[in-house]
Amino acid sequence: MLDRDKKQALIKKFKTHDNDTGSPQVQIAILTEEIHELTDHLKKHKKDFSSRRGLFRKVNLRRKLLLFLSKTEPENYEALVKKLKIKKITEPEGKKDILEEEAIKTEEETNEEEN
Repeated sequence: MLDRDKKQALIKKFKTHDNDTGSPQVQIAILTEEIHELTDHLKKHKKDFSSRRGLFRKVNLRRKLLLFLSKTEPENYEALVKKLKIKKITEPEGKKDILEEEAIKTEEETNEEEN
């Protein structure tokens, strides 16, 4: 868990406006720091499965936020990934295929209704 000073420093560094505490950039930065701390903890305490579950949860939440940011603000996403030195997130291939198939089906149904 981050102490208040570290969290405030991250918010100050990544905020997008004066009162910003919850933008995706700030949330991703905080989650990244928490992930680093949990990773260090798990290196010492290998059998702490509760913390491991929490780590997976934080990694998944960060992945979702990164995916959202990459779709809505690609330039901010690129800058954030570079600043935090983390891997770029890509959407899973299977999900893309399913979404494309649904879009095609919806388009075909719309065309049939018009005729």
